[in-house]
Amino acid sequence: MSGERVRAIRLRPRSAVAVALVSAAGLVAFGWPLLVGPDSGLAHSADAPLLFALVLPLLLAVVLAEISEGGMDVKAVAMLGVLSAVGAALRPLGAGTAGLETVFFLLVLGGRVFGAGFGFVQGAVTLFASALITGGVGPWLPFQMLGAAWVGWGAGLLPRATGRREVALLAGYGALAGLAYGMLLNLSFWPFSTGLGGGLSFVPGAPLTENLHRFVVFSLATSLGWDLGRAVTNAVLVAVTARPVLGALRRAARRAAFEAPVTFTSAAERAAGPGERSPGELAQSPP
Repeated sequence: MSGERVRAIRLRPRSAVAVALVSAAGLVAFGWPLLVGPDSGLAHSADAPLLFALVLPLLLAVVLAEISEGGMDVKAVAMLGVLSAVGAALRPLGAGTAGLETVFFLLVLGGRVFGAGFGFVQGAVTLFASALITGGVGPWLPFQMLGAAWVGWGAGLLPRATGRREVALLAGYGALAGLAYGMLLNLSFWPFSTGLGGGLSFVPGAPLTENLHRFVVFSLATSLGWDLGRAVTNAVLVAVTARPVLGALRRAARRAAFEAPVTFTSAAERAAGPGERSPGELAQSPP
C-alpha cells in the first residue's frame, strides 16, 4: 500500500488565507472563556455562544465558497458527495452510545488520500449532512462542523508513510483527534453548565490557570469515558479499514486524475488516436 496523496481540491493563496482566518475565529469561539479579561463584558455574557453560533456558519460558508471557486472540479464534488453521504449515514450507528463514533475514521482516510483542503470540506459537510438526517441542528452544530473540519484537515497534513507504518500513523492520529474533538466540544458549552461543583464551574474573570484547571477537571469528571470511547473507536476502525479503503480511494483518485492538466482537443486531434496524446490529455478529454 503506497503513501501517495493527491490534491482533489487545490487551495489558492486566498483559499488558504480564508481557512486560516476561519480557524483563528474558531479557536476564539471555542476558547474565549480562557481568553477574556475580568473587565470584559463578554466574560459575563450569556449571549456569547449564540453570537459564535451565528458567526461560524457565515465564516464556514465563505471558506467553502472560496475553496470551490479556487479548484473544486466536478470529479472532486462527486467524490465529496459520496464520502459525505456515507459518513452521514454511518454516524447515527454509533453517535451518543458510550462515546462511539463511526464517522471520524472516514474523515481521516479521506483527508489522507485527497489532501488537507478536501479533508476540511469533507469534515464540515459530513457533520452538516448528518445533523440534517438525525435532527441534530442547533447552536452546537457550527462547533461540531469546525471540529470535524480540523480533523480532516490534520489528516491531510500528516507526514508520508507506507504500509504498516501508515496504518499505525493514521490509527494514532484518529485516537488523538477523537480526544481533541471531545475537549473542543466541551469548551463550547462548559462555561454555561449549571449545577456543577465549585471546582468544575467556569469563573468569569478568573486567572487563566485557574479556569484551565477547572476545565481539565470538568472534562475528566464528565466526558473522559465518552472521549476515550471515541478515540478507541477511531483507532480500531482506521486500523481495520485502512488498507481496503485507502486502496479503493487511491484507485479512484488515479482514475479521476485530479491533478492532471486540463486540455481541450478538437475532433481531428481525437481522431488521430491515443498514440499521439499524453496521459493527461487522455484523462481529461471527453469520451
